[in-house]
Parts: sequence; structure tokens; C-alpha cells
Amino acid sequence: MNATKFALLALALTLALPAVGAETPQKPGKGLHEIPDPELNLMRGRYTVGGNAVAWFGVTMVSTWQTTTGQSLQGAMTLGMDFSKGGNVPKVTFTPIVSITDANAPLPDSSGRSIDGSGLNNVAGVSQSVQIAGDGNRASNVMHLNVRNDGVVPGVSGSIAGNATAQSGDASAVASFDGNAARLQLTIQGQGAVQQWLRSGSVGQSVQLTSDGQLVSNRLQIDLVRESMAGNLPLAQNVAQAITLNRGIGGIGGQ
Repeated sequence: MNATKFALLALALTLALPAVGAETPQKPGKGLHEIPDPELNLMRGRYTVGGNAVAWFGVTMVSTWQTTTGQSLQGAMTLGMDFSKGGNVPKVTFTPIVSITDANAPLPDSSGRSIDGSGLNNVAGVSQSVQIAGDGNRASNVMHLNVRNDGVVPGVSGSIAGNATAQSGDASAVASFDGNAARLQLTIQGQGAVQQWLRSGSVGQSVQLTSDGQLVSNRLQIDLVRESMAGNLPLAQNVAQAITLNRGIGGIGGQ
């Protein structure tokens, strides 16, 4: 139900934007100051309007790929951002896992087949894509959003682990986080790629296959925990806190 309300609210705000943009610009009221575009550009959405602050933001990604030759590629990652302790930056945790099982037969020839997903780099918001140049393949992209308002942060311990990579012949698996974007990618040269990502303004899943009989899946889950702020805080103070907490995530520094 929370996820449905969240989606409906986002849709309502989106539909309202054209009408707002058509109005004649007005000067801000007395005692109020416009926030300049450079300042707005640094906001990352860690503040929720309506008396609720984000206490926890977590992402879990799992990708699997089973080939007809018996080769298996697997990758997973968990990324958590704990805002419950206050301060200017969240406590960030990142745990990646990747593995590859060798094939027991040569890879099939897929020459002459091609796909192009470069346009996905320009997509904002949520995107899911499946591109297949082959027969007998099974592919799935699944995404879940869980929203809780109880303020209870998951008891996750740890820190930012290093990026995880695995390589076996033409197959590779990578799970990475650079402070600005998280990415999970499985690739077999000449056969395709399976990807998931979270970056500024975009979250997505992509399957690209140029072979036959492949079995692949992407699963992504976003967990958002909100907590109520003190109702007697002045509006100006709430706005000031929002601007402070929403500065670029690139400066987390691993803690």
C-alpha cells in the first residue's frame, strides 16, 4: 500500500509540473529567498516533504545467468545509507559478491548478431530493458519498492568493501560502487550482458543477449525507511536541514 501511495504521489507531482511551469514567475514572499540552481543541483532526495525524514535507504541487487554450456554467472550487492544518526553525511555500507562457474562445453557461435543499448545511458528515472537476438531465451527484470514509516533502521554492520570482480575466459562479473553510482554487471564476450545500476537520477535493469537458450534474471529491491520529525520545528529550520542533508553523495568518503 505504501509503495502504491508513493507511486501515485510521484505521478501526481509529475502531472502537475506543466501547469506550474506555465504560470507567470513571481517574486518570493517577504523574508523568503529563492534557492539558486547550483544549490538545487546538489540535492539528492534524502529529505521527504511533509514532516518525514529519511532514516534509511537501502538497495539490494541480484543477477544470475545460466548458459546452455553449463556455465553459471552470479552477482549480488547490498548498498545501505543510514541517515538516522544525523550529521551532514550518512553512514554507508556496501557488500558485493560475484562468482563464475566454468562451462563444460565450448560457447556457441553468435557472429552476425548485434544489439545496441547505448541509449539507456541517457534515460532518467526507472528503466527496464530486454534486448534479444536469439531463440529459446528466458529473461526477467523484477523490481520492488518497500516503504516503511516506523523509523526502524536495519541492524546492518560493516563498511564499504572493495569492488568485487571475477573473470573466467570470456566471462566476467563485476559489482562496484564509487561513491556516486552502484553497478552490477555480468558479461560473456560475444553472448551479451546483464546489468543493474543505481546512479544520480536513474535506476535500471538491462538484459542484452545475442545467443540461444540462455536463462537470465535481474532482481532489485529498494528499501526506504522514514521517521517523523518533531512537529514543532519552524518551517524555515526544516528547509535549512533539508538543504544541508541533501548535498552530493559523492563526498561520503566511505563512512
